[in-house]
Amino acid sequence: DLHSFPTRRSSDLTNESVITVFYENSTRTRLSFELACKYLSGTASGMTASASSVAKGETLIDTARTLDVMGTDVMILRHPMTGAPHLMARHVRASVINAGDGTNEHPTQALLDMFSMEERFGSLEGLRVAIVGDVTHSRVARSNIYGLGKMGAKVVVAGPATLMPVEIESLGCEATCRVDDAIRGADVVMGLRIQLERQKKGLFPSIREYHKYFGDRKSTRLNSSHNQRSR
Repeated sequence: DLHSFPTRRSSDLTNESVITVFYENSTRTRLSFELACKYLSGTASGMTASASSVAKGETLIDTARTLDVMGTDVMILRHPMTGAPHLMARHVRASVINAGDGTNEHPTQALLDMFSMEERFGSLEGLRVAIVGDVTHSRVARSNIYGLGKMGAKVVVAGPATLMPVEIESLGCEATCRVDDAIRGADVVMGLRIQLERQKKGLFPSIREYHKYFGDRKSTRLNSSHNQRSR
């Protein structure tokens, strides 16, 4: 809670130039980066694809090089293509931060999720975390699986078979198509939205049917020892 801090500002990024380069819409991620930069006394600027030369056909690499020669120190990229931040980083001198790439990862969101869990429980070691929903298209789910696994938590993912990546368990988690099995004994339950903007074909009959089996959990009861500490 920033309002509880004696001061929000520091001089850690004095004389540093940061640009958010967003090819996808965003509210929380973009503003969080830009405000954090300002709180740390850096210079924050923002670029959206729809209001830039990208709309005229400029490539990602050309855009990156243009921003780089303007003296940018940090580029924060959100892009619909998996691997875009790695591609950009190979062509610029600036540091590149991944703010979400395709269906690959969203590392800063996972760091925030993990921080919230540690703040609540004191440690991530031994926690059981259930991630439910559209796992196939969720970069947040992947980053959480990697991060939570490294910190000793057990991750279980659940969702329709058509929204479950092939060999998802190779990432170090368990997988099930039954929500009840995933959340039984869970310390944390994370709900994922359906990312219709990334789906090219119907992967479930209807929103109503999806909600019936994977959204409405009124009939589900966790055992009493976990009810008080589940989030």
